[in-house]
Amino acid sequence: MAELKIDALVFDVLGTLVDEPAGLRAGIRALDPPVVLSAAPPADPSVVPPLDAPGTERLLLLWQRHIEREQRRILYGDRPYLPSDALDREAARLVAEAAGVEDPAAVEELAGAARRLPPWPDTVAGLARLAGRFPLIGLSNASRTALLELNAHAGLRWHQALSAEDARAYKPDPAVYRLAVTVAGRPPERLLMVAAHAWDLRGAQALGLRTAYVARPVGDPPAPSDRFDLYAEDLADLARQLEHPQGE
Repeated sequence: MAELKIDALVFDVLGTLVDEPAGLRAGIRALDPPVVLSAAPPADPSVVPPLDAPGTERLLLLWQRHIEREQRRILYGDRPYLPSDALDREAARLVAEAAGVEDPAAVEELAGAARRLPPWPDTVAGLARLAGRFPLIGLSNASRTALLELNAHAGLRWHQALSAEDARAYKPDPAVYRLAVTVAGRPPERLLMVAAHAWDLRGAQALGLRTAYVARPVGDPPAPSDRFDLYAEDLADLARQLEHPQGE
């Protein structure tokens, strides 16, 4: 492996720095009226019990599949570009309909759950530590407005935050990664893309960026054929590896 000479770090946000499923689950559980999506009916039909865990997970999967499918359609040119806000509203309507909720205000509140995502326990301190040595660039599929709210809610601090909306595309379209290369003003090989998703790192790798995989419970783990530059347990581990490269 070639020696790492890094001038700036580029971070994925959703899943890498914030726990996206946790935030969406919270929004789904807040749906009113609550329903149960399980096989067994309630003992008293006049009582509407709270949304159960299996029901929440089914609705979460419905949301995730819609977002993945529609981003893929945009990526392949089968649908005109729409920012993440619009796709989140579509997903929220689907989930609310499946849950039996018709209130437009509840649907809009649910769509906003995609901007209220909690950071992983190591995120804030890890970014602060890494910012002491490198410029930090956030690079997210979230829209400009969503990214602003995500950053504020989760306490994320950047030197620069970039939205895929500026490229009118979604990762892993090369145009999104070029945003970071342009802003950094450095060759791609001097940038380190950090993500919990192997597909994201492959996209960055194809454009020449160096890559660091950070393990998260909700990420896309590397395949046996993947060859990333760094593999880290969390951001503290990533910082240690960058502060003390092998061979020093």
